[in-house]
Amino acid sequence: MTLKYYQANAQTFFNGTVNVDMSSLYETFTKHLAPGARVLDAGCGSGRDAKAFLEMGYQVEAFDASSAMVELAREHTGLPVQLMTFADVEWKEEFDGIWCCASLLHVPAVELPGVMRRLADGLKPGGVWYVSFKYGDGEREVDGRRFTDMDELGLRALLGTVVGIELAEMWVTRDKRPGRDERWVNGVLRKG
Repeated sequence: MTLKYYQANAQTFFNGTVNVDMSSLYETFTKHLAPGARVLDAGCGSGRDAKAFLEMGYQVEAFDASSAMVELAREHTGLPVQLMTFADVEWKEEFDGIWCCASLLHVPAVELPGVMRRLADGLKPGGVWYVSFKYGDGEREVDGRRFTDMDELGLRALLGTVVGIELAEMWVTRDKRPGRDERWVNGVLRKG
């Protein structure tokens, strides 16, 4: 369902997200990274964030589940963006940082703990991980996309299912896209 949405609306989604200023969120993540750190943009969408991290001097890998989004992200970033889903993640302690901006929110709640553990396995000890979810509690479908919403309690409960991952920071923001008034819960996580 969600994948069909992104296949059919890839260019519209790309156009609506690629130029959004995310610098304040980048700062909360990159302050924990050493220069030249290896970063994974998991569920990269337009490639906006992967490109920003690349321009900051990080080694960046990126993937998305939509082949149409992967093509647009490859074109935008110049990176060999991979076509894969969260279920395909098999990295073991390879990344200093993982960036999951508005991507995990499409994973069904019942699958989130397993996905989180797979991603945590890919993070090096001491590594940092950014996650964001639309603010709320529960699952819903909107215009052909499924969402798992989180609030502070939900995010804490989810992190309780992932051994070795600690919450470093959590805060709520307003949507950065023009004309949008949604709230987001953001978290910076650290692997012990």
